Amino acid sequence: YWYLTELAAKCTARRMVPDYISEKKMKELKGDVYTCMGCRSFLTPDRFTDAGVGNIANAGNYEPGKHKYYGRFNQGVVTINLPDVALSSGGNIEKFWKIFDERLELCHRALRCRHDRLKGTTSDAAPILWQYGALARLKKGEVIDKLLYGGYSTISLGYAGLYECVKYMTGKSHTDPAATPFALSIMKKMNEKCLEWKTAENIDYSLYGTPLESTTYKFAKCLQKRFGVIEGITDKGYITNSYHVHVTEPIDAFTKLEFEAQFQHLSPGGAISYVEVPDMQNNIPAVLEVMKFIYDHIIYAELNTKSDYCQVCGWDGEIEVVEEDGKLIWKCPQCGNTDQDKMNVARRTCGYIGTQFWNQGRTQEIKDRVLHL
Repeated sequence: YWYLTELAAKCTARRMVPDYISEKKMKELKGDVYTCMGCRSFLTPDRFTDAGVGNIANAGNYEPGKHKYYGRFNQGVVTINLPDVALSSGGNIEKFWKIFDERLELCHRALRCRHDRLKGTTSDAAPILWQYGALARLKKGEVIDKLLYGGYSTISLGYAGLYECVKYMTGKSHTDPAATPFALSIMKKMNEKCLEWKTAENIDYSLYGTPLESTTYKFAKCLQKRFGVIEGITDKGYITNSYHVHVTEPIDAFTKLEFEAQFQHLSPGGAISYVEVPDMQNNIPAVLEVMKFIYDHIIYAELNTKSDYCQVCGWDGEIEVVEEDGKLIWKCPQCGNTDQDKMNVARRTCGYIGTQFWNQGRTQEIKDRVLHL
């Protein structure tokens, strides 16, 4: 099926999709192979099958003894702002771990609010979901509570800004070998908490790399308000998504994917890595090399190409982000068109492909991205 692989590479070069899951790495690290929900949210392999609970959702696609993924769901996400934890500690490592524990417990309480809000919901609230098979085939008036426990559904602890957190605490990027162990210890701590809550409550908490679409700007503005503008930490209108290498950091595609793979493994509730590339339509062999590297090194990754069009002059290349009167705007490099209603712009905002337009923080992040290939 190599011809399909080549067609996928051509499609990626033109339209950013498909994304790529390595069957080999997923089998090795998750023990099973299955698709994600949305842009990067992964269910964990269910426990109810192994426990002999059986077909609790009365699903039509249930096969005894086999793990089930289609029809299962996530109860929601609460995201911890890691740079806030670091800045609140003032750089004191003992204080950092103490505040981290407190903030994680706050997230836990917020997640329980989501979970408890769902308890007692009857199937009548959304018949397509709960009665007609989208998520279950329950009886009319039956509550969904049994699907909230035992691994049928998950609930996610999200996280954002690992780079800024580590940078503030160590003075180094988490790609620096001297700082990487600290970054990994933060990831392990969050996983330990998820396991602790899961064991105590029989609710499947899992760690999730939040997409942070518009929230990247909200978090950044809150940090600036609380701590002021700190160079390299709070001096931008965004913070870094999940465990990612900072968008301005020079790094090649293969080194980036290999580095981020170790963090992706520690983000079982969902994660995705990407490499930023120029127009690759005339360099399909390079796209194929990246795809092969993904297969051998990381569970889930994508290539971010440029896919724009100016309706005024027909420009079919990259539409640029420029600053005018203190504001970032999109501008056609050929005719100077700045009317967003007369251009088509597509950019990946950490998993999701957005099609015009974003807040100033996310726009700045898109502008700052360096190429990895």
